[in-house]
Amino acid sequence: MAKRKKNLILFAVDSLWSDHMSCYGYDRLTTPNVDKFASEGVLFENTFSPHIPTTPAYASMLTGMDCFSTEVVALRHKGGLTKKVSTLPEMLKKEGYETICVGFTGNPSSRGFDTYLNYSSWGSYDERPLRKAEFLNDVTLPELERLASSDKPFCLFLRHMDPHAPYLPPAPYDTMFYSKDPCDPSKTSMEPVKAFKPFRDFHLSWMPPGITDADHVTAQYDGAVAYMDACIQRVLTRVDELGLRDDTLVVLNGDHGETLDEHDCYFDHHGIYECTLKVPLMMRLPGKLPEGKRVSGYNQHKDLVPTVLDLLGVKTKTKFDGKNLLPMVRGTRLTNESEFYITECTWMRKHGWRTPEWKLIVALEPDFHFKPEVELYNLIQDPGETKNLADKEPDMVELLRGRMNAWIEKRKKETGNPNPMETNVNWHGKDYDGAFKSSEDAYNNMYIGSASQAAKLQSGNKSVKGTVAKKAKKTKKAKKTRRAKK
Repeated sequence: MAKRKKNLILFAVDSLWSDHMSCYGYDRLTTPNVDKFASEGVLFENTFSPHIPTTPAYASMLTGMDCFSTEVVALRHKGGLTKKVSTLPEMLKKEGYETICVGFTGNPSSRGFDTYLNYSSWGSYDERPLRKAEFLNDVTLPELERLASSDKPFCLFLRHMDPHAPYLPPAPYDTMFYSKDPCDPSKTSMEPVKAFKPFRDFHLSWMPPGITDADHVTAQYDGAVAYMDACIQRVLTRVDELGLRDDTLVVLNGDHGETLDEHDCYFDHHGIYECTLKVPLMMRLPGKLPEGKRVSGYNQHKDLVPTVLDLLGVKTKTKFDGKNLLPMVRGTRLTNESEFYITECTWMRKHGWRTPEWKLIVALEPDFHFKPEVELYNLIQDPGETKNLADKEPDMVELLRGRMNAWIEKRKKETGNPNPMETNVNWHGKDYDGAFKSSEDAYNNMYIGSASQAAKLQSGNKSVKGTVAKKAKKTKKAKKTRRAKK
């Protein structure tokens, strides 16, 4: 009788910046349960999400390919994922796996699962606290129990949304890292947030009325991470209770990080700065992976699928863009690519090149933050990326631009595809046609609005589950009525 293959549980966490996790050195104890989980397996210290934001990140994470192969770079990607690539659930189904996706229905990058389950993953200030991770568990745990009694191996993909704005965790997590008055009149750190028209209404729709202290918002983000950490432990506990630990590869990976009060990109995940690029990756499989191992070498989302398939004993003829991480775990290879191409099509369209020492960012069109067209940062001397050296170091700009362009041409020839960063000129999903002609154009046309409108933008204008969707529908109906009366 053939031995049953190992199961896979993949915790895929939206907007989780690894630097705000205690297992990655954060001074707040935000992830005690995940820290313990990491100590039972392997933690990768330098995992990067090179293609920002959600849709291209998951496209890479779930295919083992980069953006030239997936052809996906934009949050609001038009059309489905190209048929030229296969997704992890499609590969596992061929091996007899049952595949389930929780919380990622309808996204181009989530193609190929047998079953899609949803939960309420958005909310507003009036609906606080938000119990997103508990709602995920309410859907997940019965499914996990059903899968445990099946004869088939399974792949269970869980998309967590708690670190994603709005940050409105339940008690005691809402006050775990902040005991002051968020509306202290002596504080002024929220003034630039309130002055930024494209995001202002969205932010103020889920923050305390009259808020003045940005530290309160960061503390709420950290509280949401801690809350999710506790809910993840509930799933891990059930895995043990069901006798699945030794037969299940458990992976935790982030799709991208989060900008909090950095770079004027407040409480969101745009910009290709380190806070957005750096994500957690850890995995546990007793008997196959060592315990307490920390791997310092560089890796990217595209490296996950070839690694997972190797650990599950699944062979494929697919030639991945990514590399198996197990040689790094064993110490036979120190790192994967140490320099790589980075892209963003969230609220700005930019690309760049990152090395261990330098970061080059080049705008492909004017952005709504009125940032310079070219940014250059020394990551060793200035890890916070606060000093743009583009004007002082023109030779370095040209050197890195040359490496980036050479890589682009190489990948275009290898894939037979154009660079999707150059063809996705309607990446913004707005009525505005084509690339923005000026920063003023971008500033006046890029508007998020309330939490309900943000939920619709995130879902690509597909239907959004839960009370927020109902509020959005009522708002839309009310606007139509007002226009009709006029």
